[in-house]
Amino acid sequence: MAIVDRHTEASVARGVAGPGRRRRLLQAGLGVLGAWLGAVWQAVAQTTPIDEEQIGRRSGVLLARIADPEIDPGGYLVSEKFDGVRALWDGRNLRSRTGKVLHAPRDFLARLPPEALDGELWLGRGRFEEVSALVRRHRPADGAWRDVQFLVFEMQRAGGRFDERAARIQAVVARVQWPQLQAVEQSVVADRAALRARLHAVLEAGGEGLMLHRADAPNLGGRNAALLKLKPVHDDDALVIGHTPGQGRHEGQLGALQVRNADGVVFLVGTGFTDAERREPPPVGALIVYRFRGQTSHGVPRFASFVRRSDVP
Repeated sequence: MAIVDRHTEASVARGVAGPGRRRRLLQAGLGVLGAWLGAVWQAVAQTTPIDEEQIGRRSGVLLARIADPEIDPGGYLVSEKFDGVRALWDGRNLRSRTGKVLHAPRDFLARLPPEALDGELWLGRGRFEEVSALVRRHRPADGAWRDVQFLVFEMQRAGGRFDERAARIQAVVARVQWPQLQAVEQSVVADRAALRARLHAVLEAGGEGLMLHRADAPNLGGRNAALLKLKPVHDDDALVIGHTPGQGRHEGQLGALQVRNADGVVFLVGTGFTDAERREPPPVGALIVYRFRGQTSHGVPRFASFVRRSDVP
C-alpha cells in the first residue's frame, strides 16, 4: 500500500487528487500489489517440494513414463491402461494416490483382502467421469458401487520381481472369489508387430492404451522407466504454478495455467477448459492431467490441453 500512498501524496501536492483520481490510483496500486503477490506465490510454488513425483515416492505409488511408439516389448509384461480412479488399499482404508480417503461402502471394503493392493476403481471403458463422481461422494447411496470393479495391478510394499508379484495378485484374487475384485491381466508380447496389434485391438474396443511394466522390476515409487504407457495421444500430470489472465471472450477469467511437469519443464495449458473451470480454475499447487501430442526438441509438450484435476478423485 506504500505505492498507493506515495502516488496519492504526489497527486495531492499537484492539486489533482479528486475522488475519481484517488479511486483510479487505488485500483492501480492494488493491481501492482496483486501482481507482486502473484509473482511471490508463483516463486514459492516453483520451489515447493510437493509435486506429483514426490507424492509417488512418499506413498510408494509407481508413476509411468511415456513409451517410445517403437518400443521393443521384450522384458515387459503388457496390460491394458484402464481409465479409472487410482486407488490404494492398505487393509483398512481405500485411498487416492495423494492419500485422500475414498468413501467406499462398508460392504465393498469388507470384501477386500488384508493385503496392501494398488489398482483402479473402474466402471468400464469410457466411464471415467461416472466413477470419479461416485468416489467423490462421502455417503454413497445403497447399491451405488455394485458395478465398480477394483482392478489390481500391484502389491504395495511386496518384495520380489514384478512378474512374481503379478502371480501373487492372481492368487489373492482367486482366494477372495469376488467378481468386483479382479487382477489385471499381464501378458508377454512377442515383438513390436504384436504390440502394435494389441494396441490397435484395445483402441478399437474403446480403451485408452497399454501399460508396459518391466517383469524384473522391484517394487518402486515415483516416476520410473520401469513402467511405461503407450497411447496414440499422450497424457501426463503437472503441478499448477501460476495463472495467466484471459483476453477477449475470456477477459476477467483464466487464460491459461502455467504448469511444471515431472521433468521440470514449465509451459502453458490454455485449452480444454469449460467456462466454469475458467471462472474457478485449479489453484496454484493443484495437480492436473493434461493431454498432448508429442514434444518439441526442448521437451515441451505440443498442443497441451487440460483434462481434469488429478489430486482429487
